[in-house]
Amino acid sequence: MPTIFVAGGAGFIGSNFVRYWLETYPEDRVVNYDLLTYAGCLESLADVAARFPDRYTFVRGDIANSHLCRHLFEAHQPQWAVNFAAETHNSRAVVNPGLFFQTNVLGTQQLCQAALDAGVPRFHHISTCEVYGDLPLDSPERFSETSPYRPRTPYNASKAGADLAVRAYHETFGLPATISNCSNNYGPYQFPEKLIPYFILRLAARQKMPLYTSSRNRREWLHVLDHCRAIDLILHHGQPGETYNIGSGLELDVEQIADRLLDEFGLDSSYKTYVPDRPGHDRRYLLDSTKIQRQLGWQPAIDFDQGFHDTVHWYREHRDWWAPLLKRLEIDEAAWKS
Repeated sequence: MPTIFVAGGAGFIGSNFVRYWLETYPEDRVVNYDLLTYAGCLESLADVAARFPDRYTFVRGDIANSHLCRHLFEAHQPQWAVNFAAETHNSRAVVNPGLFFQTNVLGTQQLCQAALDAGVPRFHHISTCEVYGDLPLDSPERFSETSPYRPRTPYNASKAGADLAVRAYHETFGLPATISNCSNNYGPYQFPEKLIPYFILRLAARQKMPLYTSSRNRREWLHVLDHCRAIDLILHHGQPGETYNIGSGLELDVEQIADRLLDEFGLDSSYKTYVPDRPGHDRRYLLDSTKIQRQLGWQPAIDFDQGFHDTVHWYREHRDWWAPLLKRLEIDEAAWKS
Protein backbone atom coordinates (compact mmCIF):
# COMPACT_ATOMS: atom_id res chain seq x y z
CA MET A 1 0.00 0.00 0.00
CA PRO A 2 1.60 3.35 -1.04
CA THR A 3 2.37 5.61 1.92
CA ILE A 4 2.83 9.36 2.22
CA PHE A 5 4.51 10.95 5.25
CA VAL A 6 3.06 14.36 6.08
CA ALA A 7 5.04 16.53 8.51
CA GLY A 8 2.83 19.21 10.03
CA GLY A 9 -0.39 17.43 9.13
CA ALA A 10 -2.34 18.87 12.07
CA GLY A 11 -1.97 22.45 10.81
CA PHE A 12 -4.20 24.36 8.42
CA ILE A 13 -2.82 23.37 5.02
CA GLY A 14 -1.43 20.06 6.25
CA SER A 15 -4.75 18.82 7.65
CA ASN A 16 -6.56 19.79 4.46
CA PHE A 17 -3.89 17.92 2.49
CA VAL A 18 -4.21 14.78 4.65
CA ARG A 19 -7.97 14.81 4.10
CA TYR A 20 -7.53 15.47 0.37
CA TRP A 21 -5.02 12.63 -0.07
CA LEU A 22 -7.07 9.99 1.77
CA GLU A 23 -10.20 10.89 -0.18
CA THR A 24 -8.41 11.09 -3.54
CA TYR A 25 -6.25 7.96 -3.24
CA PRO A 26 -8.29 5.17 -1.58
CA GLU A 27 -5.37 2.72 -1.76
CA ASP A 28 -2.86 4.96 0.04
CA ARG A 29 -1.89 5.33 3.69
CA VAL A 30 -1.02 8.62 5.41
CA VAL A 31 1.36 9.03 8.34
CA ASN A 32 0.68 12.38 10.00
CA TYR A 33 3.68 13.60 12.01
CA ASP A 34 3.09 16.74 14.07
CA LEU A 35 4.44 18.25 17.29
CA LEU A 36 1.02 19.73 18.16
CA THR A 37 2.26 23.16 19.11
CA TYR A 38 -0.32 25.87 19.82
CA ALA A 39 -1.61 25.90 16.21
CA GLY A 40 -1.71 22.13 15.73
CA CYS A 41 -5.24 20.80 16.00
CA LEU A 42 -5.96 17.08 15.82
CA GLU A 43 -9.67 17.90 16.02
CA SER A 44 -9.35 19.02 12.38
CA LEU A 45 -8.86 15.35 11.48
CA ALA A 46 -11.08 13.63 14.03
CA ASP A 47 -13.53 12.48 11.34
CA VAL A 48 -10.65 11.33 9.14
CA ALA A 49 -9.23 9.16 11.92
CA ALA A 50 -12.69 7.59 12.39
CA ARG A 51 -13.33 7.05 8.66
CA PHE A 52 -9.92 5.67 7.74
CA PRO A 53 -8.57 3.84 10.81
CA ASP A 54 -6.51 1.42 8.71
CA ARG A 55 -5.08 4.08 6.41
CA TYR A 56 -4.35 6.98 8.77
CA THR A 57 -1.67 7.03 11.47
CA PHE A 58 -0.77 9.93 13.75
CA VAL A 59 2.62 10.24 15.44
CA ARG A 60 3.48 13.16 17.69
CA GLY A 61 6.99 14.45 17.17
CA ASP A 62 9.33 17.26 16.16
CA ILE A 63 10.86 17.55 12.69
CA ALA A 64 14.09 18.48 14.47
CA ASN A 65 14.20 14.94 15.91
CA SER A 66 16.03 13.32 13.00
CA HIS A 67 16.38 9.99 14.81
CA LEU A 68 12.63 9.58 15.27
CA CYS A 69 11.95 10.79 11.73
CA ARG A 70 14.44 8.31 10.29
CA HIS A 71 12.91 5.51 12.37
CA LEU A 72 9.45 6.37 11.02
CA PHE A 73 10.72 6.58 7.45
CA GLU A 74 12.33 3.16 7.77
CA ALA A 75 9.28 1.66 9.50
CA HIS A 76 6.63 3.00 7.11
CA GLN A 77 8.68 3.15 3.88
CA PRO A 78 6.84 6.18 2.44
CA GLN A 79 7.00 6.92 -1.28
CA TRP A 80 6.71 10.63 -0.48
CA ALA A 81 7.54 12.90 2.44
CA VAL A 82 5.90 16.34 2.45
CA ASN A 83 7.00 19.03 4.88
CA PHE A 84 4.26 21.44 5.96
CA ALA A 85 5.71 21.75 9.46
CA ALA A 86 6.62 25.34 10.30
CA GLU A 87 6.03 28.30 12.53
CA THR A 88 4.08 30.58 10.22
CA HIS A 89 2.61 33.67 11.88
CA ASN A 90 4.52 36.84 11.03
CA SER A 91 3.32 38.63 14.14
CA ARG A 92 4.60 35.90 16.46
CA ALA A 93 7.93 35.94 14.64
CA VAL A 94 8.36 39.60 15.56
CA VAL A 95 7.95 38.67 19.23
CA ASN A 96 9.94 35.40 19.21
CA PRO A 97 12.21 35.19 16.14
CA GLY A 98 14.49 32.51 17.58
CA LEU A 99 11.69 29.96 17.65
CA PHE A 100 11.06 30.48 13.94
CA PHE A 101 14.68 29.94 12.95
CA GLN A 102 14.92 26.90 15.22
CA THR A 103 11.87 25.18 13.75
CA ASN A 104 11.85 26.38 10.17
CA VAL A 105 15.55 26.23 9.33
CA LEU A 106 17.15 23.71 11.68
CA GLY A 107 14.03 21.55 11.82
CA THR A 108 13.84 21.37 8.04
CA GLN A 109 17.54 20.52 7.81
CA GLN A 110 17.10 17.66 10.28
CA LEU A 111 14.08 16.34 8.37
CA CYS A 112 16.09 16.45 5.14
CA GLN A 113 18.89 14.50 6.84
CA ALA A 114 16.48 11.84 8.07
CA ALA A 115 14.93 11.50 4.61
CA LEU A 116 18.37 11.23 3.03
CA ASP A 117 19.59 8.64 5.54
CA ALA A 118 16.45 6.53 5.09
CA GLY A 119 16.45 6.79 1.29
CA VAL A 120 13.01 8.38 0.96
CA PRO A 121 12.27 8.37 -2.81
CA ARG A 122 10.75 11.85 -2.89
CA PHE A 123 10.84 14.85 -0.55
CA HIS A 124 8.68 17.93 -1.02
CA HIS A 125 8.99 21.16 0.96
CA ILE A 126 6.18 23.70 1.32
CA SER A 127 7.36 27.31 1.26
CA THR A 128 5.83 30.75 0.82
CA CYS A 129 5.76 33.69 -1.57
CA GLU A 130 7.16 35.83 1.25
CA VAL A 131 10.72 34.60 0.75
CA TYR A 132 10.94 36.89 -2.30
CA GLY A 133 10.33 40.04 -0.25
CA ASP A 134 7.60 42.45 -1.30
CA LEU A 135 6.59 44.54 -4.30
CA PRO A 136 5.49 48.17 -4.62
CA LEU A 137 1.72 48.48 -4.79
CA ASP A 138 1.89 49.96 -8.30
CA SER A 139 4.43 47.48 -9.69
CA PRO A 140 3.65 45.37 -12.79
CA GLU A 141 6.22 42.82 -11.57
CA ARG A 142 5.53 39.28 -10.38
CA PHE A 143 7.84 36.90 -8.56
CA SER A 144 9.06 33.98 -10.64
CA GLU A 145 10.96 30.92 -9.47
CA THR A 146 14.20 32.68 -10.43
CA SER A 147 13.49 35.88 -8.48
CA PRO A 148 16.11 36.62 -5.81
CA TYR A 149 15.27 35.96 -2.19
CA ARG A 150 14.85 39.21 -0.24
CA PRO A 151 13.00 38.34 2.98
CA ARG A 152 12.08 41.26 5.23
CA THR A 153 10.80 39.63 8.42
CA PRO A 154 12.04 36.87 10.73
CA TYR A 155 9.33 34.52 9.46
CA ASN A 156 10.16 35.22 5.82
CA ALA A 157 13.88 34.82 6.49
CA SER A 158 13.39 31.53 8.32
CA LYS A 159 11.39 30.11 5.41
CA ALA A 160 14.04 31.33 2.97
CA GLY A 161 16.67 29.55 5.04
CA ALA A 162 14.62 26.37 4.95
CA ASP A 163 14.34 26.55 1.16
CA LEU A 164 18.10 26.95 0.85
CA ALA A 165 18.67 23.97 3.13
CA VAL A 166 16.43 21.79 0.94
CA ARG A 167 18.23 22.96 -2.20
CA ALA A 168 21.60 22.24 -0.61
CA TYR A 169 20.54 18.70 0.28
CA HIS A 170 19.46 18.14 -3.30
CA GLU A 171 22.57 19.62 -4.91
CA THR A 172 25.15 18.28 -2.44
CA PHE A 173 23.73 14.93 -1.36
CA GLY A 174 21.24 14.07 -4.10
CA LEU A 175 18.08 14.23 -1.98
CA PRO A 176 15.25 13.96 -4.57
CA ALA A 177 13.54 17.13 -3.43
CA THR A 178 11.13 19.70 -4.83
CA ILE A 179 9.94 23.02 -3.37
CA SER A 180 6.73 24.96 -3.86
CA ASN A 181 6.16 28.62 -2.95
CA CYS A 182 2.49 29.42 -2.47
CA SER A 183 0.44 32.57 -2.08
CA ASN A 184 -1.88 33.27 0.89
CA ASN A 185 -4.22 30.33 1.47
CA TYR A 186 -7.78 30.52 2.78
CA GLY A 187 -10.38 27.89 3.61
CA PRO A 188 -11.63 25.71 6.48
CA TYR A 189 -9.56 24.69 9.51
CA GLN A 190 -7.30 27.76 9.45
CA PHE A 191 -6.11 28.76 12.92
CA PRO A 192 -7.98 31.90 14.04
CA GLU A 193 -4.88 34.10 14.34
CA LYS A 194 -4.82 34.53 10.53
CA LEU A 195 -6.58 37.41 8.78
CA ILE A 196 -9.76 35.89 7.33
CA PRO A 197 -10.76 33.62 10.25
CA TYR A 198 -9.65 36.25 12.77
CA PHE A 199 -11.94 38.85 11.19
CA ILE A 200 -14.78 36.35 10.85
CA LEU A 201 -14.69 35.49 14.52
CA ARG A 202 -14.47 39.15 15.51
CA LEU A 203 -17.59 39.95 13.50
CA ALA A 204 -19.39 36.86 14.77
CA ALA A 205 -18.88 38.29 18.28
CA ARG A 206 -19.90 41.77 17.04
CA GLN A 207 -16.38 43.10 17.66
CA LYS A 208 -14.49 45.44 15.36
CA MET A 209 -11.92 44.18 12.88
CA PRO A 210 -8.49 45.77 13.55
CA LEU A 211 -7.03 46.72 10.16
CA TYR A 212 -3.43 47.81 9.92
CA THR A 213 -3.02 51.45 8.86
CA SER A 214 -1.54 50.23 5.57
CA SER A 215 -4.85 48.59 4.77
CA ARG A 216 -4.33 48.80 1.01
CA ASN A 217 -1.49 46.28 1.18
CA ARG A 218 -2.44 43.44 -1.13
CA ARG A 219 -2.22 39.66 -1.03
CA GLU A 220 -2.81 36.95 -3.62
CA TRP A 221 -5.51 34.54 -2.40
CA LEU A 222 -5.54 30.79 -3.10
CA HIS A 223 -8.07 28.25 -1.83
CA VAL A 224 -6.36 25.57 0.23
CA LEU A 225 -7.82 22.74 -1.89
CA ASP A 226 -6.38 24.26 -5.07
CA HIS A 227 -3.05 24.26 -3.23
CA CYS A 228 -3.48 20.58 -2.34
CA ARG A 229 -4.14 19.70 -5.98
CA ALA A 230 -0.99 21.54 -7.02
CA ILE A 231 1.14 19.62 -4.51
CA ASP A 232 -0.38 16.38 -5.76
CA LEU A 233 0.75 17.20 -9.31
CA ILE A 234 4.24 18.12 -8.15
CA LEU A 235 4.61 14.85 -6.24
CA HIS A 236 3.50 12.76 -9.22
CA HIS A 237 4.93 14.73 -12.12
CA GLY A 238 7.35 17.40 -10.85
CA GLN A 239 11.08 17.06 -11.35
CA PRO A 240 13.51 16.75 -8.41
CA GLY A 241 15.54 19.90 -7.99
CA GLU A 242 12.75 22.13 -9.29
CA THR A 243 10.79 24.89 -7.56
CA TYR A 244 7.17 25.68 -8.46
CA ASN A 245 5.21 28.84 -7.66
CA ILE A 246 1.54 28.26 -6.79
CA GLY A 247 -0.71 31.32 -6.98
CA SER A 248 -4.21 32.15 -8.14
CA GLY A 249 -3.43 35.51 -9.76
CA LEU A 250 -6.26 37.09 -7.73
CA GLU A 251 -5.19 40.02 -5.54
CA LEU A 252 -7.29 41.71 -2.86
CA ASP A 253 -6.22 44.22 -0.25
CA VAL A 254 -7.19 44.08 3.41
CA GLU A 255 -9.91 46.71 2.95
CA GLN A 256 -11.53 44.56 0.27
CA ILE A 257 -11.40 41.46 2.45
CA ALA A 258 -12.92 43.39 5.35
CA ASP A 259 -15.67 44.84 3.16
CA ARG A 260 -16.58 41.41 1.81
CA LEU A 261 -16.90 40.14 5.35
CA LEU A 262 -19.10 43.07 6.34
CA ASP A 263 -21.36 42.16 3.41
CA GLU A 264 -21.47 38.52 4.53
CA PHE A 265 -22.53 39.57 8.04
CA GLY A 266 -24.80 42.44 6.97
CA LEU A 267 -22.78 44.95 8.98
CA ASP A 268 -21.54 48.46 8.21
CA SER A 269 -18.10 50.07 8.19
CA SER A 270 -18.33 51.01 11.86
CA TYR A 271 -17.03 47.49 12.49
CA LYS A 272 -13.64 48.49 11.08
CA THR A 273 -10.97 50.14 13.18
CA TYR A 274 -7.36 51.02 12.34
CA VAL A 275 -4.22 50.11 14.30
CA PRO A 276 -0.47 50.67 13.73
CA ASP A 277 1.27 48.31 11.30
CA ARG A 278 3.38 45.56 12.76
CA PRO A 279 7.13 45.94 12.09
CA GLY A 280 8.22 44.82 8.62
CA HIS A 281 4.68 44.73 7.22
CA ASP A 282 5.05 43.73 3.55
CA ARG A 283 3.17 45.67 0.90
CA ARG A 284 2.38 43.16 -1.79
CA TYR A 285 3.18 39.68 -3.08
CA LEU A 286 2.22 38.32 -6.50
CA LEU A 287 3.50 35.08 -8.00
CA ASP A 288 4.07 34.12 -11.60
CA SER A 289 2.64 30.59 -11.70
CA THR A 290 3.26 30.02 -15.41
CA LYS A 291 5.72 27.18 -14.79
CA ILE A 292 3.35 24.85 -12.92
CA GLN A 293 0.54 25.70 -15.31
CA ARG A 294 2.54 24.90 -18.44
CA GLN A 295 4.63 22.01 -17.19
CA LEU A 296 2.15 20.21 -14.94
CA GLY A 297 -1.20 21.45 -16.21
CA TRP A 298 -2.35 22.96 -12.91
CA GLN A 299 -4.99 25.69 -12.76
CA PRO A 300 -6.91 27.02 -9.75
CA ALA A 301 -10.41 25.57 -9.92
CA ILE A 302 -12.28 27.25 -7.05
CA ASP A 303 -13.93 30.59 -7.82
CA PHE A 304 -12.94 33.10 -5.15
CA ASP A 305 -16.45 34.50 -4.60
CA GLN A 306 -17.84 31.03 -3.94
CA GLY A 307 -14.79 29.85 -2.01
CA PHE A 308 -14.85 32.93 0.21
CA HIS A 309 -18.58 32.60 0.91
CA ASP A 310 -18.19 28.90 1.71
CA THR A 311 -15.29 29.66 4.05
CA VAL A 312 -17.31 32.24 5.99
CA HIS A 313 -20.21 29.78 6.19
CA TRP A 314 -17.88 27.02 7.45
CA TYR A 315 -16.64 29.15 10.34
CA ARG A 316 -20.13 30.27 11.23
CA GLU A 317 -21.25 26.62 11.35
CA HIS A 318 -18.21 25.22 13.20
CA ARG A 319 -17.99 27.18 16.41
CA ASP A 320 -17.28 23.90 18.22
CA TRP A 321 -14.01 23.66 16.28
CA TRP A 322 -12.69 27.20 16.69
CA ALA A 323 -14.05 28.31 20.07
CA PRO A 324 -11.58 26.18 22.10
CA LEU A 325 -8.70 27.60 20.06
CA LEU A 326 -9.30 31.21 21.07
CA LYS A 327 -7.51 30.70 24.37
CA ARG A 328 -4.36 29.84 22.39
CA LEU A 329 -4.13 33.22 20.66
CA GLU A 330 -0.91 34.88 21.78
CA ILE A 331 -0.74 38.15 19.82
CA ASP A 332 -3.00 41.17 20.17
CA GLU A 333 -3.05 42.55 16.64
CA ALA A 334 -4.53 45.80 17.90
CA ALA A 335 -1.62 46.50 20.24
CA TRP A 336 1.31 47.21 17.91
CA LYS A 337 3.29 50.39 18.54
CA SER A 338 5.00 52.32 15.79
